Amino acid sequence: MFVIMKIIASAIVIAIVTEISRRFPSYGGIVAALPLVSLLSIIWLYVQGEQTAALSKFALGVLWGFPATAVLLIIVYIALQNSVHLFLSIALGGCGWLLFLVLQNFVVDYAKGILS
Repeated sequence: MFVIMKIIASAIVIAIVTEISRRFPSYGGIVAALPLVSLLSIIWLYVQGEQTAALSKFALGVLWGFPATAVLLIIVYIALQNSVHLFLSIALGGCGWLLFLVLQNFVVDYAKGILS
């Protein structure tokens, strides 16, 4: 029952963001950029009894993924501006996202090696 409640609440948030985006694309983008999914996830984890340490690690994981997500969105934006098909734009963005995460991990590991 709890899973169904989470699905319904999440679907309502997505529906609201989609409707705002349909009527006001710029404002919809701003609302979509809000950390709604992250905050909802933290709330659901908390309600399910997760410890503060786990919530903190989750928040750090979200923060860690933020730069790669920005790269994904930049690639999708540029591709769509250049009339690339939507699904190809998303695929290119996904590849850029993954490549950036790998590069980010490599740079951090390298920096840790230098500093230690």
